Amino acid sequence: MIDTKDNGAMICDGWLQWATHCPSPNFNLRPDDSEISLLIIHNISLPPGDFGGGYVQDFFQNKLEASLHPYFETIAELKVSAHLFIERDGNVTQFVPFDARAWHAGSSSFGGVADCNNYSIGIELEGADDIPYSDAQYAALEKVSRQLLLTYPKLTPERIAGHSDVAPGRKTDPGPAFDWARYRASLG
Repeated sequence: MIDTKDNGAMICDGWLQWATHCPSPNFNLRPDDSEISLLIIHNISLPPGDFGGGYVQDFFQNKLEASLHPYFETIAELKVSAHLFIERDGNVTQFVPFDARAWHAGSSSFGGVADCNNYSIGIELEGADDIPYSDAQYAALEKVSRQLLLTYPKLTPERIAGHSDVAPGRKTDPGPAFDWARYRASLG
């Protein structure tokens, strides 16, 4: 068991204790030889560009009702997840324990090492590539990131990337609206 405390944040058995827990069935074990060494920032909104509604939580739990929106019909059968989801108001939901392999990066590579899901943690920000993220989201992302950097020694600020960095040409998130300079400065 890993217990790390920082400003009230704590990770215990791979779960961020102050987050809302919403377990997803979409995960598996990491390979025995992998260590957490990469943090990937994503964005998601369901339907695209709409916020709230709980559809992301439903999607990551395989409970998305396809008939509620035409876009949902195109994704309802997908089996995906992320470790964390940060809503516009800064609320943090965890779907998969950090020591497990969430299904967030797909076909990907970082530093010449393929299949980033094996060694990464995925954080989804509620948003879209071209819509600015909220102050509450940046504050929550900083708090979570600091905790992860303290807990997982192979995870460093240099090993934080966007989905677009690990799957170029296939993915564009977190997009140009994400302020990398602000985020990196917040980590010190």
